[in-house]
Amino acid sequence: MNNQPFIPIIIGTDMNAYNMSISFHEEYGIKPILVGKEEMSFTKLSSVIGHIEIHPNLWDKSEFVSVLTEVAKKYKTADKKLLLIGTNDFYVRLIIENADVLKEMFVFNYMPEDLMNNLLVKSNFYKLCEEHGIDTPKTYFYSCAKKQPFTEDVLFPLIIKPSNGVEYYKHKFVGQQKVYRVETQQELDDVIRKVNESGYEEDLIIQDYIPGDDTYMWDSVFYVSSEGKAQLSTLAQVVLQEHTVTAIGNYTALITRYDEELMKKLQHFLEAIGYVGFANFDLKYDERDGKYKVFEVNIRQGRSSYYVTALGHNMARYMVDDVIYHKEKPLTLLNEHYLFTVVPKIVLKKFVDNLSIQQEIRLLLGEGKWGNPLFYKGDKNLKRKFYLMARQVNYYKKYQNNKW
Repeated sequence: MNNQPFIPIIIGTDMNAYNMSISFHEEYGIKPILVGKEEMSFTKLSSVIGHIEIHPNLWDKSEFVSVLTEVAKKYKTADKKLLLIGTNDFYVRLIIENADVLKEMFVFNYMPEDLMNNLLVKSNFYKLCEEHGIDTPKTYFYSCAKKQPFTEDVLFPLIIKPSNGVEYYKHKFVGQQKVYRVETQQELDDVIRKVNESGYEEDLIIQDYIPGDDTYMWDSVFYVSSEGKAQLSTLAQVVLQEHTVTAIGNYTALITRYDEELMKKLQHFLEAIGYVGFANFDLKYDERDGKYKVFEVNIRQGRSSYYVTALGHNMARYMVDDVIYHKEKPLTLLNEHYLFTVVPKIVLKKFVDNLSIQQEIRLLLGEGKWGNPLFYKGDKNLKRKFYLMARQVNYYKKYQNNKW
């Protein structure tokens, strides 16, 4: 029974949606409502989700508001607010673009549209970083609208990725990857040619490759109140990321860290630009100059951000205390030692090459300072547990067969 003065409406049906759902269930005993364009196995078998509203046209910009209006009519009551949460950049973008209409039916904490555009379009984001003293990799921008040859004098290897991921994935093509690593000018030209032929017309980011395996990647999660004050800052070192070409950048295991200087630097950046809501930074440590370089900020919690909840700083509670109860909170810099993973222990023990991290993993496993949110104890569906076990076996095969 939900005795709280709100109902969580989570847009999405993926792992991120599941992690937000169990955050609400753990904190309030609430089973959220999910809205998605298709069922996904992370959530469809779950016993901690109230109902899943499937709308195949949810990705259609012209239909998004009407779908959510329909959902609001179904669940809105006089004594409960509808708390709206997006689980990917596209859904958050649609919420922000339609904020004036949606705020008549829902409550949420997202930034203004002009700031969103500065953060989601990478060329604008890197300019903002430069203005505020945030280190980023050496970066070039190639215009797919102009389609001129790329003639910059560069050092290989290089990373290539779209400046606008939302537009990029609207133009599917054979061999499409989330991120490309190229070793030669010919490989660089081939990627540019394929992307140009797909019809994508935004910029491509061509970037210095920072050396180092997955453990050189870092993750930082913030919650910034609707008043623009940071209330939570975290930092974690990546242990493993996905190694398949379509999922690179999705972290599968992290160990929490503490670096006050870096955390405060990111805090000041967010507060200075007028950011609100959850933010999730992707960084990489560059041993060549000893700096942490920021790649991007996701304008929402990430799918691996659940470690925040696991360490007693429930993500749902931060949103509810801010948006529903309007509580002011001092900034917490998370300083705990914990291993977050969605892959089985055997994968961690076999596919993490860094010996000191390997020792740390074994220590944290031995001390019980670890967790996998997909096996949330409050979720009682047996079919789901069987699915998850099969998925764990599949993870082993994926790491065995894919190298990044």
